[in-house]
Amino acid sequence: MKKPRFETLQAKKLIGKRLTMSFANNKTGELWGSFMPLRKIIGQAIGNDLYSLQVYEPDFFTHFNPHRSFEKWAAIEVANFDTIPEGMETFTLVGGLYAVFLHKGSNTDTSTFQYIFSTWLPNSEYILDNRPHFELLGAKYKNASSDSEEEIWIPVRLKG
Repeated sequence: MKKPRFETLQAKKLIGKRLTMSFANNKTGELWGSFMPLRKIIGQAIGNDLYSLQVYEPDFFTHFNPHRSFEKWAAIEVANFDTIPEGMETFTLVGGLYAVFLHKGSNTDTSTFQYIFSTWLPNSEYILDNRPHFELLGAKYKNASSDSEEEIWIPVRLKG
């Protein structure tokens, strides 16, 4: 696996849909199935990249349980919150330092996440920061295709 690049993200305004789920009761397909038909009605979109964003409790990974709930968003970046389509919500993604990993392959392949949390993070000079995690789904994202690409953004801060 490759080492990440580091990015200091500026705050972003997102509009999308959210669902509460767990890894054991994954509703990602349902969430994106409800979001995608409506994404074109979101005004003021900045680009075409999609955000698959997770909001976890601060101790989610230190006391990991696959049945523990978290909030997942399907969203797109917007210039402002002037017009919010019915059934959609706003989310302000706070800025900060992120370790960014390129994942190549199907969205069902969890090897990159396993590497990040079991190998890279414990052996790095970083710890998780209590901010949202997200995947940036750009032009090369092809869902379950083996030649799909996406970026995995992990919020980090230096140890100590």
